[in-house]
Amino acid sequence: MKQFPETENALVLRTNFSDNAAWVSICKAIREPVGDFQANVDLLSKTEYDGINTEQVVSAAQGTNSTFMFVVDKTTLTHPDRPVLCIDLFDQPGRTFRLIPSEMWSVENNLSIANMDFREFASAVDQDGVFRGF
Repeated sequence: MKQFPETENALVLRTNFSDNAAWVSICKAIREPVGDFQANVDLLSKTEYDGINTEQVVSAAQGTNSTFMFVVDKTTLTHPDRPVLCIDLFDQPGRTFRLIPSEMWSVENNLSIANMDFREFASAVDQDGVFRGF
């Protein structure tokens, strides 16, 4: 598998292509401003990444400047809350948590400037393993 491209913003990788309408809806929700805040993300939707797992994401991200990545997978597309997977690529590569799209801005903004670290968000998930905000 080839390495992910360098992007200006955090990457949102699509790894499931079973429901294009759901993908479009999730992308809209991710980019929706929340007050004065918005997630700064670049979307990557290429079928060559269909079905890849967390370990493969970590491997393909090696050599990039990314410290975390968002993944829209089958769970994201099929779960009613659309929880996006967030993968640590820096401190504990492969560690994950899920978050609802309306909290993407919080995670992206804070991780991108190292205002908070991955474990702070990962430890703030609810009983379902989903970060829904502080």
